[in-house]
Amino acid sequence: MHSGSGVQQKRVVIEILDSTLREGEQTRGVSFSIEDKLEIARLIDDFGVDFIELGHPSVSRDVRQAVERLAAEPLRAKKLVHARATHSDIDDAVSTGAEWIGIFLGTSPLSLQHKFHVTQERALSMISDAVRHAKDRGLKVRFTPEDATRTPVPYLIEAIECAQEAGADRISIADTVGVMLPTQIKGLIEQIAPFVKVPLHLHCHNDYGLAVANALAGYEAGVRLIDVAVNGLGERAGITSLAELVVALKMHYGVSNDWNLALLPDLSRLVERCSGIFNSETRPIVGANAFSHKAGLHSRAVLEDPRTYEAIPPEIVKREREIVIDKYTGKAAVRARFNDMNVTMTEDQLTQIVEIIKSRPQKRYFSDIDLIEIADDVLKLNLRGRVPIEVEAIIQLALTSSLYTTHVTRKLIARNEVREVYEITGDFDVVARVTTHSLHELNETIEEIRVMEGINRTQTSIILKNYAKN
Repeated sequence: MHSGSGVQQKRVVIEILDSTLREGEQTRGVSFSIEDKLEIARLIDDFGVDFIELGHPSVSRDVRQAVERLAAEPLRAKKLVHARATHSDIDDAVSTGAEWIGIFLGTSPLSLQHKFHVTQERALSMISDAVRHAKDRGLKVRFTPEDATRTPVPYLIEAIECAQEAGADRISIADTVGVMLPTQIKGLIEQIAPFVKVPLHLHCHNDYGLAVANALAGYEAGVRLIDVAVNGLGERAGITSLAELVVALKMHYGVSNDWNLALLPDLSRLVERCSGIFNSETRPIVGANAFSHKAGLHSRAVLEDPRTYEAIPPEIVKREREIVIDKYTGKAAVRARFNDMNVTMTEDQLTQIVEIIKSRPQKRYFSDIDLIEIADDVLKLNLRGRVPIEVEAIIQLALTSSLYTTHVTRKLIARNEVREVYEITGDFDVVARVTTHSLHELNETIEEIRVMEGINRTQTSIILKNYAKN
């Protein structure tokens, strides 16, 4: 087992609830169409989660319509709808046809005093009434004491026992504003676990960047299910990221769930396209740089044995290792890149090429085209005429000031040739990575992008890949 910390547990039972369609849509600027939600739900289901949270049908007409469509979709995952602890919300959930309902009520002093304006006793009555109402209508119930991590433990236990007595099938602990440390969440779960007689869930927000760490701490303490969202979407800084959590569970804890990890990049790109929210290049697992190596010593070691600088084999999540060529590069990386292009050279010629690369510190990245031009000058060969099987390009776009960048990024990511899109600052507003099968196809794609609404100018850098063998 690949393990960074050596942490391993014997207990391997864990379930995943994906909340991309509910919590994820609460991200600033995100509004999924019904077709978006269906496409996302199907791919999440193919990945292998246990629950999919469909949404809160009382929010709006379009959310209700989407929940009804999703509830009728033949998915393997259990379907759960979101509801406040009110009869009207519960009745809305019943009418969608979903089997599970997630009822929530804030239990912290802040929630009781400033959100609901009720006493602790009244809140317990509301919890009992809501759970019983849902059970009487044939629903399976997950009850969430919202803001549980800021609720005094004795009262939190009282609320949990109240929900269980009313018939709750599951209890979910919500770190609603992401205030916990891993040691604190573990201690809280261990405190309340003796009083929880049903499977225990955990919902972690990422306000301190600790959602994944807290979720893992909860797992160690006995949590049965963890809430996630693709790309960590959600209110404010989002919630536990699907990719980061499941890979950590697999690699560190040996969890044996039958997840299709190879779908993680596709899921990430799909949700990027549908949400208009794009990952940082340095995001673990799915970020563009997650499996790239730049320093000469790193690259040389990785080429000999990837375990030297890779905690996660990229192949298990259907990613490829990238060796970056720039002023930091060493001979091993340059030799490997030319070997991929079926170009041979002497040791002296290789040394000369590396010296040329290092003599251009202002250049941030050497593409395959750049390397061919350097090699042509050193080797005196006609390498520029070689025809690649695959062509990759980085296109930078400057937009008109009246256009939202998300308007363009959504259109770009919908194209089959576009692999990744990022919003940037500086002279350009958007950068896209495009892959085609020929230079002709690339030129056509670039021209089609150039004439899109709102694009002032573009700048393109070409990278040739997978050269035909001589």
